[in-house]
Amino acid sequence: MKIGNLNIQDFPLLLAPMEDVSDPPFRAVCKENGADIMYTEFISSEALIRDAARSVAKLDIFEYERPIGIQIFGHDIQVMRESVEITERVHPDIIDINYGCPVKKVTCKGAGAGILQDIPKMVKMTAEMVRATELPVTVKTRLGWDDNTKHIVEVAERLQDVGIQAIAIHGRTRKQMYKGEADWTLIGKIKDNPKMTIPVFGNGDVDSPQKAQKMRQKYGVDGIMIGRAAIGYPWIFNEIKHYFATGKMLQPPSIDERISVFRKHLEFSVKWKGLTLGLLEMRRHYSNYFKGIPHIKPFRTRLVTCDSYDGVLDIVEEIRTHAYRFQNTSNQYLMNQFQYKNALI
Repeated sequence: MKIGNLNIQDFPLLLAPMEDVSDPPFRAVCKENGADIMYTEFISSEALIRDAARSVAKLDIFEYERPIGIQIFGHDIQVMRESVEITERVHPDIIDINYGCPVKKVTCKGAGAGILQDIPKMVKMTAEMVRATELPVTVKTRLGWDDNTKHIVEVAERLQDVGIQAIAIHGRTRKQMYKGEADWTLIGKIKDNPKMTIPVFGNGDVDSPQKAQKMRQKYGVDGIMIGRAAIGYPWIFNEIKHYFATGKMLQPPSIDERISVFRKHLEFSVKWKGLTLGLLEMRRHYSNYFKGIPHIKPFRTRLVTCDSYDGVLDIVEEIRTHAYRFQNTSNQYLMNQFQYKNALI
């Protein structure tokens, strides 16, 4: 498979760009655990051209992450074009355009999913960005603004016509935000469109190997983008790959494996962001790293209120000791969760 001139393995698993989540520390543990294509957090085009420190920091990428795309968003076509030139300086493999973010502070300006209310501008902006770079330009978007504007089959074709090299589609409208169930039907129709020649990636609610297999077989997508299911659980990528290859589930990670990856993630987070922010932004990952351990709530409460690096590590070691006491129960819980998801499918 190719994205432009970039060679990609067949049926890649993509780590979704998630604000305040898909940073270098998180990407590192996902890459180690099977993510094939990485994307940065979305970056404001206006902040880039103002040289805003936090947005510029999001341009940090590392050789081991490749292939990696940098995702940018904005509403002004000229500013978006200029941000492409800035982004090129760090030599990503892909430049991705965010047409999917549903949050109000983004959409009210006509950026992110807000541009789904103005498809001609969406097409024009995309064309300008394609012309501004030799790198492959890709798009991540949604089905439409609401149920009355699900024009994604036509939109995907128009974006391909102006030069994008791949498209990832989240199976919800902007109005849905992240509620309800993702609908992959239109994603499948895009793949069925004989005029479409670029890779089409599906996104939304893939939280188990069985569901990934179902979406692959039923809708014929070229790859799957995974977001929320990877938060605090980067093993999801290798679990899916193992299931594709063998039809069997991998054993869930042991408490020692979970703590080892957690420590790597935490260390990198503090190193890259500094102590205060590094600890603060790790808090969103705690629940899933230790999900399934009986009576974990008191420990989790202490973790999210602890502002000491050594203190967090001490609590995690207490969790290890605590988990050993309930090891059989913890492992059975995780296996039951896998079996439950399998039964739903």
